[in-house]
Amino acid sequence: MAKKKAKTAKKKTRTGKKPTKKKASRRAEQPKTTAQQLATLVKSARDIMRKDKGLNGDLDRLPLLTWIMFLKFLDDREKLEEARAGIASKKYKSAVEAPYRWCDWAATKDGIHFDSSEEIHTLARLYESMLREMRDAAGDSGEFYTPRPVIQFMVSVTDPQLREMVLDPACGTGGFLAEAFSHLEKQCDKAQDRKVLQQRSIRGGEAKPLPYMLSQMNLLLHGLDAPAIEYGNSLAVKITELGQKDRVDIILTNPPFGGEEEAGIRGNFPADKQTSETALLFLQLIMRRLRKPRTGNERGGRAGVVVPNGTLFGDGVAARIKEELLKDFNLHTVVRLPFGVFSPYADIPTNLLFFDRSGPTKDIWYYETPLPEGRKKYSKTNPMRFDEFADCLKWFQLKRRRETEHAWRVSADDLLIYDESGSLVSCNLDIKNPHSVDALEHLPPEQLADDILAKERRIMEIMEEIKAELGRAGA
Repeated sequence: MAKKKAKTAKKKTRTGKKPTKKKASRRAEQPKTTAQQLATLVKSARDIMRKDKGLNGDLDRLPLLTWIMFLKFLDDREKLEEARAGIASKKYKSAVEAPYRWCDWAATKDGIHFDSSEEIHTLARLYESMLREMRDAAGDSGEFYTPRPVIQFMVSVTDPQLREMVLDPACGTGGFLAEAFSHLEKQCDKAQDRKVLQQRSIRGGEAKPLPYMLSQMNLLLHGLDAPAIEYGNSLAVKITELGQKDRVDIILTNPPFGGEEEAGIRGNFPADKQTSETALLFLQLIMRRLRKPRTGNERGGRAGVVVPNGTLFGDGVAARIKEELLKDFNLHTVVRLPFGVFSPYADIPTNLLFFDRSGPTKDIWYYETPLPEGRKKYSKTNPMRFDEFADCLKWFQLKRRRETEHAWRVSADDLLIYDESGSLVSCNLDIKNPHSVDALEHLPPEQLADDILAKERRIMEIMEEIKAELGRAGA
């Protein structure tokens, strides 16, 4: 009897009939899917969708493909959680019941695996390319897509740090949040860091159902396990009721502009600052949601915001909002983007505002990002590149900034104009580059002459310095 048991045990060992070992072996031997294979699989799925007469263009097909990818992602994650529960001798309940799980109805051989970090990173890049295609297909609805170089620049100079909370209250497809997550991920050295990153670092809000769904998938693919994105209008709250618990360390956003909010939303703002212009309402919300300094030496919360030119020169309500911005916040930098960065979806000139809660604004630094030499504007086929921000990035991070042909400084006191009674007349932040040809052409004759004389004197000073250096060298 003992010999029979031993023989049976030996046979089991030799043939490997234990189900757990066989299953693990089969998964381990599964070959990795290359980037090219993944791209081919996604293309194949899209080709099949193109034959579906019920789907009208990429604006219909790509969201559906996102849902399919989400279901596969959920299935792979649930398998992982189920395995962990098994190890801990706990029962696991699936979020999706049979027969609706991916594994119940999908093809048995699937080439995309969301339990491989390498494949997830590849899929994230593929997904970003699909989002760009959706932007192209969206036409006038392309406003919730911010060019990737602009996002990269804003995250770089704002420099989120681990244990800081980053918010985008109008997150669109999640570009700012995904970039901020990647920026923070590089700072993780231990398990506790990753826990903080996953649970207490990224928050967002989005009012439109399509970008809301796309942002969820975008963040999942970038590695955020449970994206904290609220579905709804972030403006649908009385800003006077927002307290310290609602405030965050960093806000990075490109809020919608040019839209009009209904009376119920306008009523959430102070009576003298109510407007239907979405960009101005979001600017007030951002100011309110920035964390106040904990100590006198701290700058408090900080923000990077995309705004149209109209926000800079607008009067009335716009001027009163900007007055608050300059008096209660430090608007330290305005980066003026070149024409056509958002083309062809919006040809409106745009700017990047950077401010914090370190105190009132004393001086505002402006930086005009030039178009590459020989270019008149950007286009869909020839967009802006991140390396075109290189000079601005270096200047932005200087401890002591200096004026250049692209950078200049303006006193905040010169921008706030009051009448004799002390009432605000205007607050125009649309300050042109004083070093540009256009600016010189519009100067009064006396000022133009003074400017030329000043430049001539500086040239003579430089020539004298060169002459003195040559004399010392000859001696």
